[in-house]
Amino acid sequence: MTAEADPGAIARLTAILHASPLFQSLFVDWPRAASPLWIGAGAIAQTVWNHRFARPPLHGLKDVDLVWFDAAAGDAEEDVERRLNERLRPFAVTADAKNQALVHRWYAARFGHPIPPYRDLADAIATWPTTATAVAIRPATDSTLQIIAPFGLDDLLAGRVRPNHRQITPPVYAAKVTRWTALWPGLSIRPWAEGVRPPA
Repeated sequence: MTAEADPGAIARLTAILHASPLFQSLFVDWPRAASPLWIGAGAIAQTVWNHRFARPPLHGLKDVDLVWFDAAAGDAEEDVERRLNERLRPFAVTADAKNQALVHRWYAARFGHPIPPYRDLADAIATWPTTATAVAIRPATDSTLQIIAPFGLDDLLAGRVRPNHRQITPPVYAAKVTRWTALWPGLSIRPWAEGVRPPA
Protein backbone atom coordinates (compact mmCIF):
# COMPACT_ATOMS: atom_id res chain seq x y z
CA MET A 1 0.00 0.00 0.00
CA THR A 2 1.00 3.63 -0.30
CA ALA A 3 0.47 6.32 2.28
CA GLU A 4 -2.04 8.13 0.09
CA ALA A 5 -4.89 7.47 2.56
CA ASP A 6 -3.34 9.76 5.19
CA PRO A 7 -2.97 13.25 3.69
CA GLY A 8 -2.04 14.78 7.03
CA ALA A 9 0.93 12.47 7.45
CA ILE A 10 1.97 13.02 3.86
CA ALA A 11 1.84 16.78 4.38
CA ARG A 12 4.00 16.52 7.53
CA LEU A 13 6.60 14.30 5.84
CA THR A 14 6.67 16.52 2.76
CA ALA A 15 7.26 19.65 4.84
CA ILE A 16 10.06 18.00 6.85
CA LEU A 17 11.90 16.76 3.76
CA HIS A 18 11.50 20.01 1.85
CA ALA A 19 13.05 21.84 4.81
CA SER A 20 16.18 19.66 4.68
CA PRO A 21 19.10 21.11 2.69
CA LEU A 22 20.04 17.59 1.60
CA PHE A 23 16.61 16.81 0.20
CA GLN A 24 16.31 20.26 -1.32
CA SER A 25 19.44 19.48 -3.32
CA LEU A 26 18.27 16.00 -4.28
CA PHE A 27 14.91 17.29 -5.45
CA VAL A 28 16.44 19.77 -7.91
CA ASP A 29 15.75 18.51 -11.46
CA TRP A 30 14.80 15.10 -10.02
CA PRO A 31 12.29 14.05 -12.75
CA ARG A 32 14.80 14.90 -15.49
CA ALA A 33 17.97 13.61 -13.83
CA ALA A 34 16.77 10.45 -12.12
CA SER A 35 13.25 9.55 -13.19
CA PRO A 36 13.28 5.81 -12.27
CA LEU A 37 14.83 6.39 -8.85
CA TRP A 38 13.26 6.56 -5.42
CA ILE A 39 14.92 7.71 -2.20
CA GLY A 40 14.37 5.19 0.57
CA ALA A 41 14.96 4.03 4.10
CA GLY A 42 17.50 5.60 6.44
CA ALA A 43 17.95 9.09 5.02
CA ILE A 44 14.21 9.67 5.20
CA ALA A 45 13.78 8.29 8.72
CA GLN A 46 16.87 10.00 10.07
CA THR A 47 15.84 13.36 8.62
CA VAL A 48 12.46 12.97 10.32
CA TRP A 49 14.11 11.99 13.61
CA ASN A 50 16.44 14.98 13.43
CA HIS A 51 13.42 17.21 13.00
CA ARG A 52 11.52 15.50 15.82
CA PHE A 53 14.42 15.63 18.29
CA ALA A 54 15.73 19.08 17.26
CA ARG A 55 19.02 17.79 15.88
CA PRO A 56 20.89 19.31 12.90
CA PRO A 57 19.41 18.12 9.58
CA LEU A 58 22.40 15.91 8.71
CA HIS A 59 22.98 14.46 12.19
CA GLY A 60 23.66 10.71 11.93
CA LEU A 61 23.25 10.48 8.14
CA LYS A 62 25.91 8.39 6.39
CA ASP A 63 24.33 7.68 3.02
CA VAL A 64 21.27 8.07 0.86
CA ASP A 65 19.60 4.89 -0.37
CA LEU A 66 18.50 5.11 -3.99
CA VAL A 67 16.28 2.31 -5.24
CA TRP A 68 14.47 1.27 -8.38
CA PHE A 69 13.12 -1.90 -9.95
CA ASP A 70 14.14 -3.03 -13.42
CA ALA A 71 14.78 -6.74 -14.01
CA ALA A 72 15.95 -6.07 -17.58
CA ALA A 73 18.37 -3.25 -16.82
CA GLY A 74 21.29 -5.21 -15.45
CA ASP A 75 23.76 -3.87 -12.92
CA ALA A 76 23.66 -0.06 -13.03
CA GLU A 77 24.32 0.70 -9.36
CA GLU A 78 27.81 2.14 -9.84
CA ASP A 79 26.64 4.50 -12.56
CA VAL A 80 23.75 5.76 -10.43
CA GLU A 81 26.03 6.25 -7.44
CA ARG A 82 28.60 8.12 -9.51
CA ARG A 83 25.96 10.54 -10.84
CA LEU A 84 24.41 11.24 -7.45
CA ASN A 85 27.61 11.41 -5.41
CA GLU A 86 28.57 14.65 -7.14
CA ARG A 87 25.43 16.25 -5.80
CA LEU A 88 25.88 14.70 -2.36
CA ARG A 89 29.53 15.69 -1.88
CA PRO A 90 28.78 19.00 -0.05
CA PHE A 91 26.79 17.08 2.55
CA ALA A 92 29.50 14.49 3.35
CA VAL A 93 27.15 11.60 2.61
CA THR A 94 27.29 9.07 -0.20
CA ALA A 95 24.80 7.36 -2.48
CA ASP A 96 23.99 3.68 -1.99
CA ALA A 97 22.11 2.53 -5.09
CA LYS A 98 20.34 -0.81 -5.40
CA ASN A 99 18.23 -2.19 -8.22
CA GLN A 100 15.72 -4.10 -6.10
CA ALA A 101 15.03 -6.53 -8.94
CA LEU A 102 18.55 -7.94 -8.43
CA VAL A 103 18.79 -8.12 -4.63
CA HIS A 104 18.02 -11.85 -4.49
CA ARG A 105 21.24 -12.54 -6.44
CA TRP A 106 23.55 -11.31 -3.68
CA TYR A 107 21.43 -11.39 -0.52
CA ALA A 108 22.48 -14.86 0.66
CA ALA A 109 26.19 -14.05 0.36
CA ARG A 110 25.75 -10.94 2.47
CA PHE A 111 23.14 -12.03 5.02
CA GLY A 112 23.45 -15.81 5.15
CA HIS A 113 20.12 -16.96 3.75
CA PRO A 114 18.49 -16.78 0.31
CA ILE A 115 15.38 -14.80 -0.56
CA PRO A 116 13.01 -15.09 -3.53
CA PRO A 117 13.04 -12.34 -6.17
CA TYR A 118 10.86 -9.37 -5.33
CA ARG A 119 7.77 -8.87 -7.47
CA ASP A 120 8.11 -5.10 -7.73
CA LEU A 121 9.45 -2.13 -5.82
CA ALA A 122 6.60 -2.05 -3.30
CA ASP A 123 7.21 -5.73 -2.52
CA ALA A 124 10.88 -5.00 -1.90
CA ILE A 125 10.14 -2.07 0.41
CA ALA A 126 7.74 -4.27 2.38
CA THR A 127 10.75 -6.39 3.42
CA TRP A 128 12.88 -3.54 4.78
CA PRO A 129 13.98 -3.96 8.40
CA THR A 130 11.63 -1.65 10.32
CA THR A 131 8.25 -0.02 9.97
CA ALA A 132 9.83 3.42 10.29
CA THR A 133 12.36 2.88 7.51
CA ALA A 134 10.15 0.94 5.08
CA VAL A 135 9.40 4.13 3.17
CA ALA A 136 10.45 5.42 -0.23
CA ILE A 137 9.69 8.77 -1.81
CA ARG A 138 10.31 10.74 -4.95
CA PRO A 139 9.11 14.17 -6.09
CA ALA A 140 5.89 14.15 -8.06
CA THR A 141 5.92 17.93 -8.58
CA ASP A 142 7.92 20.77 -7.04
CA SER A 143 5.74 20.60 -3.93
CA THR A 144 4.36 17.06 -3.75
CA LEU A 145 5.81 13.60 -3.22
CA GLN A 146 5.00 10.10 -4.36
CA ILE A 147 5.26 7.77 -1.38
CA ILE A 148 5.48 4.01 -0.95
CA ALA A 149 4.93 3.11 2.70
CA PRO A 150 3.71 -0.47 3.34
CA PHE A 151 3.27 0.24 7.07
CA GLY A 152 2.04 3.80 6.70
CA LEU A 153 3.83 6.80 8.19
CA ASP A 154 2.68 6.79 11.83
CA ASP A 155 5.72 5.00 13.28
CA LEU A 156 8.10 7.10 11.23
CA LEU A 157 6.60 10.41 12.32
CA ALA A 158 6.19 9.30 15.96
CA GLY A 159 9.83 8.28 16.39
CA ARG A 160 8.75 4.69 16.96
CA VAL A 161 10.86 1.77 15.68
CA ARG A 162 9.22 -1.61 15.21
CA PRO A 163 10.87 -4.64 13.55
CA ASN A 164 9.55 -6.05 10.31
CA HIS A 165 9.72 -9.85 10.63
CA ARG A 166 9.31 -10.63 6.95
CA GLN A 167 13.01 -10.90 6.14
CA ILE A 168 15.50 -9.66 8.75
CA THR A 169 16.77 -11.52 11.80
CA PRO A 170 16.89 -10.40 15.45
CA PRO A 171 20.66 -9.71 15.33
CA VAL A 172 20.23 -7.40 12.33
CA TYR A 173 17.47 -5.52 14.13
CA ALA A 174 19.52 -5.31 17.33
CA ALA A 175 22.52 -3.87 15.49
CA LYS A 176 20.41 -1.20 13.87
CA VAL A 177 18.66 -0.06 17.02
CA THR A 178 21.93 0.00 18.96
CA ARG A 179 23.34 2.54 16.51
CA TRP A 180 20.13 4.51 16.27
CA THR A 181 19.53 4.86 20.00
CA ALA A 182 23.06 6.17 20.47
CA LEU A 183 22.32 8.91 17.94
CA TRP A 184 18.62 9.50 18.70
CA PRO A 185 18.06 8.47 22.34
CA GLY A 186 14.48 9.71 22.23
CA LEU A 187 13.38 6.93 19.87
CA SER A 188 10.76 4.49 21.11
CA ILE A 189 12.22 1.07 20.35
CA ARG A 190 9.84 -1.86 20.27
CA PRO A 191 11.24 -5.32 21.12
CA TRP A 192 11.51 -8.04 18.51
CA ALA A 193 8.42 -9.78 19.85
CA GLU A 194 6.30 -6.73 19.01
CA GLY A 195 7.30 -6.74 15.36
CA VAL A 196 5.01 -7.02 12.38
CA ARG A 197 4.97 -8.99 9.17
CA PRO A 198 3.24 -7.69 6.06
CA PRO A 199 1.62 -10.07 3.59
CA ALA A 200 4.29 -11.82 1.49
